[in-house]
Amino acid sequence: MFLFELDRAFQENFLDRDELGASVSVWQDGELLSEWHDGYTTPKRESIWNKETLVPVYSASKGAASASVLKALCDNGLDPSCLVRHVWAQFPVANATIAEALSHQCGLAALSQPVSLFDYEACVQALEQTSPAWLPPRHGYHPHTFGIITDRIIFGLTGMLTAEFWEQEIRKPLGIDFYLKLPESEFNRVATLIPGKSDMESLNSPFYRQYLTPETPIYQAFHSMLGINSVREMNTPKAWTCGAPALTGVASADGMAQFYQACLGYDNQSIFSHEARRYLADTVIDGYDETLMVPSAFTCGMMKDPIDELTSQTLRTLFGAKDGFGHPGAGGCHAFALPSLGISFAYTMNRMDLNVLPGIKTQSLVDALMRDLG
Repeated sequence: MFLFELDRAFQENFLDRDELGASVSVWQDGELLSEWHDGYTTPKRESIWNKETLVPVYSASKGAASASVLKALCDNGLDPSCLVRHVWAQFPVANATIAEALSHQCGLAALSQPVSLFDYEACVQALEQTSPAWLPPRHGYHPHTFGIITDRIIFGLTGMLTAEFWEQEIRKPLGIDFYLKLPESEFNRVATLIPGKSDMESLNSPFYRQYLTPETPIYQAFHSMLGINSVREMNTPKAWTCGAPALTGVASADGMAQFYQACLGYDNQSIFSHEARRYLADTVIDGYDETLMVPSAFTCGMMKDPIDELTSQTLRTLFGAKDGFGHPGAGGCHAFALPSLGISFAYTMNRMDLNVLPGIKTQSLVDALMRDLG
């Protein structure tokens, strides 16, 4: 099956939307359906973008981190209704469940004091000393601290941090190009990210007005962990190898699409149990997001399109359909699964957009995919 609409949208991003280098990969029922790779890996255009090209995917890393937590839980005979303090005694929200922590309900998006992302013990201590800004059932996206939360839960279950658990228990068995801690042998495959251009419509949104104003809760959520606060800092081996599971993953589109096939059970390894796959897919919270300042919906760590209570229709189509789940990353990269169709989709690129959620390049691809699928 050739996806004509998606092919056209992919090319239009290069012709009309200043795409530099990009890949799209679509899998169905355990088989590659279609893929595209085009452009260049650097601003000087000296290297061709191909199937093997890797790129930092920012918060798309959270999909891998969330799946790691759920596999560790299920492998230990537990489920997300377990209290976080059962595995992490110092967690600052006394009665919070792991499901609530993974669905961004614990109000720990901003640390009580700024710390370096590269000082792991300081990050853990700062989070343990942070008073929650809200409690369940309110929720708000945790852009950076989510990684500390997954680390401490997995460590309490296995004695490993997220990146190590992901590498040993998920990435290596699947044989996929989706790294939470990139080995030096793969450095030469990483494309250079290009910062997004300022857009007045985006900058005038309520979110960006808060994001650009120091001391606001939104600003603090994105800046209380220091060290990777610019695209320049993300284009370094120090970032790629630090193993921060919320935002420093490096992947190819094909690697992320294959991961989401495993989330649907289409892998020869049976990496995820039926229960773990259900927790990845089922909505836990849906409503106004205290951080993103728009409606959002989360499963145990994955994002979904929020549902309008009055019409029962999705408020966005970033994940293609009501049952779609996955996770975007800063600048536009995106990956998700559509359980009802057995489909997984992933898009990677190096010229970033400036949007709180993926913008027109990403959305045009998702919309085209859904037209192709009827």
